[in-house]
Amino acid sequence: MLHFFKNRIRGNSSAAPSPDLGNLEIRVMEILWARGESSVRDVFERIGRPLAYTTVMTTLERLFKKGLLLREKSARAFLYSPAFSRDEWERRRAGDLVAAFLGGPQPSRELLVSSLLDAVGQHDEALLSELEKKIRRRRKEISRRGES
Repeated sequence: MLHFFKNRIRGNSSAAPSPDLGNLEIRVMEILWARGESSVRDVFERIGRPLAYTTVMTTLERLFKKGLLLREKSARAFLYSPAFSRDEWERRRAGDLVAAFLGGPQPSRELLVSSLLDAVGQHDEALLSELEKKIRRRRKEISRRGES
């Protein structure tokens, strides 16, 4: 978890968009996020490492079954495109991660908050200040809702 937050804080573009995607799946998603709709051959040619064509085809099929890709038939081949933008996917995964910790026992909640604060504080003091401002704004919003 801390690895995920550290990569997000650094703005590391090669950071995994999802903890449950393998390296090849992440690489394929990066290609499709950059290029948009692509055939297996398009992805195969841009993968940047020696792989069998069928491996790329299987990876695209797996990502399609996971709901990460859309596909449509074009002549005799499928064209694949991302079901979500990179930002949408990262927001969803971060939300899922936080929800899992908050839905767990109290120690998990405390671990989430302390890990987040440690990671942010170590890497980006300005972001820590921004987090503090967002917390204050959210508290005001909650307070106003309670008064209504």
